[in-house]
Amino acid sequence: MSGYLNRKWETFPVHKLKRVSNPTTLIHSDMVQRVREREAGFCKSAAGDYGPKLETETRRFVPKHPASGALSWMRNNMKPFLDGITSAHQAPIPDDPASLTRHIKEMAYFLRADTVGICELPPYAVYSHQFDFMKPAAAEVPIELNHKYAIAVLIDQDYRTSHATSGSDWISNAMSMLAYTTSGFIAIILAEYIRRLGYPAKAHYAPFYDLVVPPILLLAGLGEMCRIGDIVLNPFLGPRFKAAVVTTDMPLLSDKPIDFGLQDFCSKCKKCARECPSGAISDGGKEMYNGYEKWPMDKKKCTGMRVGNQRGSGCGTCIKVCPWNKPYTPFHRSVGWAMRNSSIARSFAIWGDDLLGYGKPDYSQKWWFDLEDVNGDGVLSIPANKKSEFEGR
Repeated sequence: MSGYLNRKWETFPVHKLKRVSNPTTLIHSDMVQRVREREAGFCKSAAGDYGPKLETETRRFVPKHPASGALSWMRNNMKPFLDGITSAHQAPIPDDPASLTRHIKEMAYFLRADTVGICELPPYAVYSHQFDFMKPAAAEVPIELNHKYAIAVLIDQDYRTSHATSGSDWISNAMSMLAYTTSGFIAIILAEYIRRLGYPAKAHYAPFYDLVVPPILLLAGLGEMCRIGDIVLNPFLGPRFKAAVVTTDMPLLSDKPIDFGLQDFCSKCKKCARECPSGAISDGGKEMYNGYEKWPMDKKKCTGMRVGNQRGSGCGTCIKVCPWNKPYTPFHRSVGWAMRNSSIARSFAIWGDDLLGYGKPDYSQKWWFDLEDVNGDGVLSIPANKKSEFEGR
């Protein structure tokens, strides 16, 4: 038994991270107001707030490539399993939070989560009203979610593909859909498992969140807020992940927030702002918004690029070029350790990232086909911007 307890069970050495009492992002919890889901960029686009062209493209920009279309088809068909009936009889298992926390994390890793964190669910992290992304004209529904804990699951979007892509080409959306669908699959099974143990639980994943994910990731010790708007960056995956959440009343222990020097790093780097094709990411300082501190981002420009991109499917250029977006090799682990622990190393890494040519596509690693369903009728063709390349083969 001692060997089992001492074995390596987490994907990354999260136990070595610096834990702090509060997130490195300033949050005035008593001032943060719950927001409507409709305020999210994709929801505003689907509702027509950004004009009829983007409203139309919102329905098309994911399924127009067959890989992202196949993944989103699976993702959408999992929706009926978000919630379910809790067993009337609690299982004969230990009821102390430490044992249950270890067990639930192990279960998540068994289901192939890349990393997991737990926190108490802050009331402000729950949306005030639900928006039906599939039926934008439907009335918004008030959300009541009173679970005490949130279990966050992160899934890597795949470094190998990220290394090959430009960040805004035809595979970009598929990387997001891969992580959204996989994390959602894990969350659905984990929530059902917890309900079978006799505790209420509900899964949340894109686009079926009842909650705002970034504050949960901060409080669960899975990253720090970064310059890329309302995005949390993980010290081992960078911004190259998507998250799903399970909320529950099972008694658990919360992880603490982490500090790996990212506020210092992002204040100096600005590579995402420099490379953003839509100019949505600011290269300036932080601002206060709804009771918390963040680097500002132009939501309309960002959504417009991701939804309206006619030379690809979606956009993840900021993820592609981020110096934290690296493979988990011995060399990059050593560099990552230095970046987490030294301001000098962080400055050197910013300079070295450009010097070594990181952030550029390696097309020799490309494995996908550039295809587009132009009219939504299932007929695939070579995208207009790729025809000359295809004909030249």
